[in-house]
Amino acid sequence: MKRYEGLFILNTAAREEGIKDIIDKISAEINMVGGRIETVQKMDKRPFARVAQKNYPAGFYVNIIFQTRPETMVQLRSRFATSEDVFRVLFTDAPAPKAAA
Repeated sequence: MKRYEGLFILNTAAREEGIKDIIDKISAEINMVGGRIETVQKMDKRPFARVAQKNYPAGFYVNIIFQTRPETMVQLRSRFATSEDVFRVLFTDAPAPKAAA
C-alpha cells in the first residue's frame, strides 16, 4: 500500500453544519476501495485567491492522509470528480512519517 495526501475543498455553499457529514462520506469512499485513513485535518474555510465561480468565493479545506493501493486512485479521482460535495481535490504522494525522537 502506498501513502497519499488528499487536499479536499468542500462545496459548502451556505451550509456550514454539514461539514462533518461530508468528511465522513469522503472517509467512507476511501475505505470502500480498501484504503486506510491515517489522519484528517480540518483547515477551516478560506477565500479563494482566484474565484472560478462567483457563487463560490470560498471553500472549506480538509487534508486527509491515507494509504491505499495505487490502482485504486483512478476510482477515487473519478468518484470525487463527480461528487457534489467536493468542489476540488488534489492527491499527492505523502512522505513517510518521521520517527519520534
